[in-house]
Formats: sequence, C-alpha cells, structure tokens
Amino acid sequence: MATGYSKSPLELLNSSHQSKVLKAAIFSRFVLLILSILWRTLLAPYDTSAPLNPTCLHNPSPPLPSPLLPSLGSAIEKGVVWDSVYFVRIAQCGYEYEQFYAFLPLLPACMFVFSQTVFAPLVPLIGYRAVLALSGYVVCNVAFIFTAIYFYRLSVIILKDPTAALQASVLFCFNPASIFYSSIYSESLYALFSVGGCYYLVSRANNIAVLWLALSGFARSNGVLNAGYFGFQAMHQAYDAFYLKKSAFLALWILISGALRCICIFVPFITFQSYGYYNMCLGRSSDEMRPWCKARIPLLYNYIQSHYWGVGFLRYFKFKQLPNFLLASPILSLAVCSIIYYVKSRPEIVRSLGFQASVEEKSSMAVIFSSQKPQRSNDTQFSEKYSSRNQENHNLKSRKKIRQGKDLAEGRTVHGSLEKLGYTSAFVLPFILQVGFMAATAFFVMHVQVATRFLSASPSLYWFASLIMTSHKKWGYMIWVYCFAYILLGSLLFSNFYPFT
Repeated sequence: MATGYSKSPLELLNSSHQSKVLKAAIFSRFVLLILSILWRTLLAPYDTSAPLNPTCLHNPSPPLPSPLLPSLGSAIEKGVVWDSVYFVRIAQCGYEYEQFYAFLPLLPACMFVFSQTVFAPLVPLIGYRAVLALSGYVVCNVAFIFTAIYFYRLSVIILKDPTAALQASVLFCFNPASIFYSSIYSESLYALFSVGGCYYLVSRANNIAVLWLALSGFARSNGVLNAGYFGFQAMHQAYDAFYLKKSAFLALWILISGALRCICIFVPFITFQSYGYYNMCLGRSSDEMRPWCKARIPLLYNYIQSHYWGVGFLRYFKFKQLPNFLLASPILSLAVCSIIYYVKSRPEIVRSLGFQASVEEKSSMAVIFSSQKPQRSNDTQFSEKYSSRNQENHNLKSRKKIRQGKDLAEGRTVHGSLEKLGYTSAFVLPFILQVGFMAATAFFVMHVQVATRFLSASPSLYWFASLIMTSHKKWGYMIWVYCFAYILLGSLLFSNFYPFT
C-alpha cells in the first residue's frame, strides 16, 4: 500500500483461512439440510397448504403429465413454506396479485432461469413446481457459500487481522438466521451482493461495486441503504480534495460521481416500483385504482407493507407482541452493544463522521476508498507526503497507547497501529451507521421478530462478536449458544410452518 506502514489486503489474505471458511459454509448448509429433513420427518407441519398449486391467474399453462417420481417432488415441495410460497409462485406465474410486489424479483428470476436451463431435464421426473423449488434451494445455498468467502475477504481488509476475520466469518456461517439462508428466501442473494459489493468497494473496483450493490436492491428493499457506502466514500474524498488538495473542481466532480453511483444503486428498486405502477394503476379508471395509485408519490412497497402486514411506526408495540420482542432481543442487544462499544471507543470518529481519524487512518482510507487502482500517481505522492510529516508524532502516540495496554484483541499478531484498532478503526464507521439505522427500523417500525434475519447480513455484528469472543470467553460462549439454539429452534419451527422470526 502507498502508506508504507501496513500490509496490503493481498498480503493479509490467508488461503488456509479461506479454505476453512469455505468448509464451514458448506458444512453449515449440510447441517441445516439434515435438521430440516429430520424435523419434517418427526413432526407434522402446522400448515399443510404447502403442496397446493392452483392454476396461474395469467397465461395458464396446459396441465403437465404426472411426474415419474412424485414422492421426491412432494418431499421437495414440503419445504416451500412461509415467504417461499410467494417466491415459487412468482417464479411460476409472475406477479399475479398486489401483495406479491412486496417480494423483489431477483430470486424468482434466478429460479425461473435455472428451471428453464440447468434443471429443465428434471421436470418430467419431479414436476415443474418442485424444479422451481429445487432451483431456489440451489441458488440460495450456493449464494451463501460465496457470501462467506466474500465476508472473509472484506473482514481481512477492514480489520487487518486474518485471525479475527476467520472467527467472524465462521460465526457468520452459523448465524442465528441460518435457516433463512438455506431456504427459498432472498437473504442469501442480498447478503452476497451486499457483502460482495462492499468487498469490491474497498478493493477499489468501484464499477463492479456499483453493480453488485445495485443488485442487492433487486433482492431486498433494504439494498438501497448500500448507497450510503458510496456517500461515505464521496464525502471523504471530496473533503480531501477541497481542504488538502485545494481543488474545488475536483471536490465537485467527486460529489457528482458519488451521487450518480448512489442513484445507480436506487435504480433497481425504483424500476420495480415503476413496474408495479404500470401493472396495477395505468389503464384503470379512478374508481378502479388502488389508494396508493393516487398518492403524490405512488410507492407500492410502502403501501403493501402497511396494508397487508401492518408495518408502521410503533404499530407493533402491543402487549401481545411481547414474545416477539423477546425473540428479537438477542440480535438487537448485540447490535446496540456493538454500537455503544464503538462510540465509547472512538467518540471523535463518530462525532466527526470519520473526519477526525488519525493521519495514518486517513491515508489508508484514501487508498482503500479511492476510485483508482494502486499506482504511483500524483495523488498517491501527495498522500505519502502528507502522511510522512505526521508519522513521527503519530508513532509516538501509538507507542504510548501500546504502553497503556489498549490492544483490543489479545494474542493477535500486530503489524502496525492500524492492525491494533481492528473493530474500532475508522473503516468500520459506515457499517456501524448502517446497522444502527437498520436496528432502529426493525425495533420501531417493522415486525420486530424479523430483526434476526434483517440484521443477519450486517458485517459489523460479527466483527464485534469476534472481539467479544477473544476478550471475554464467557460472553463468547454465550454468543455461540445463542447461534446454535436459534439454528435448532429455527429449523424446527420454520421447516414445519410454525412462526419463527
């Protein structure tokens, strides 16, 4: 790296650790598969409507001949529960009803493509709906495995500690919402494009990062929040351009580029809302139009969440929902503790949104969040010159902190002051801001029990948990107990159509 004091991301990546993460991801998926099959075999489902498959409302297809292996097809279709029913139905028949538009199209589109190509030969054997379900299972589980690899790579770059990155990544492989990453849900695709997009962002591949983060908005609505990463990047680059390089034109250009990238991330979600408006509102008389069609900003998604699912500010604050608040309390507590710890450790970073970071952190951030590949450019020379003036004073401060015993993770191999910061580095700030907003939304606005899977793709939670596991063995043990308990409970309840998050 241009700073000269810390190892580059490529140097920090450990092939042995990546192999361990890959094995953990694959093993965890097999564990979830075995548990789901076991619970379905031992217990009767609460809702037996999973195999129902009425004729498509639009463009009904002629009846297909009976499959050659109906029992196998039926076994696969039994796993189509809860939101999986919507995803399979959309892949099969499209967006038939208004409430279907609550489910974004990336997963159904992938299922449809695989059912028409890779798994098409299986249709005569198990039936078309079972093939769609099988396609969904394969897409979601493979996406999760790739997510784990990207998670490790992102963690190494941010934490600058391969051991902590490995621990956080393995924990992600066994996260408390694991059942949803192995089911036909959009969590896996969202996590893949969200975590992968962040990895490409900090790897200075901005164009790829824009594409991946935009695709996350095609998987889940909260993918639009990923635009904040480019907002953070543009804000800091513009500050450096204006105050350090004294170039107002460059600062303006950076802000315009950042705004365009943010817009690109919003485009998929806005496009889907426009598609819903076209299908549900255009060509209808005023009396036939749904209420949201007449709104000043006709946002279909918000209307569906409010009208069909009762989502809204404080609308879930009822005594009868207390068990759901308790169900969500572990993940919300972990999120709150991670934020409080970060704020207490680096109050100046939070207050200034990272502008009061140390010189070494600023220089490293300028490299990691830059839009250019590493090269010996004038900008890099400027960064090195700026850093060298303050390096001596900064090193004195770093040595003083070391003497005061402020290493955040015992037993780590440390290669400079940035490595010592780990979870409390300025690089983590945008992840902290995002998880804070999402936790508040889950608690005050959403069905609170959804918080477990809603927050499960937030990297900062696992980075903080990794820190806790290293420094407080007892709490680390409790975190593992929490994860395994929710894996068992989730696979038991969810697989048999009982409510769980």
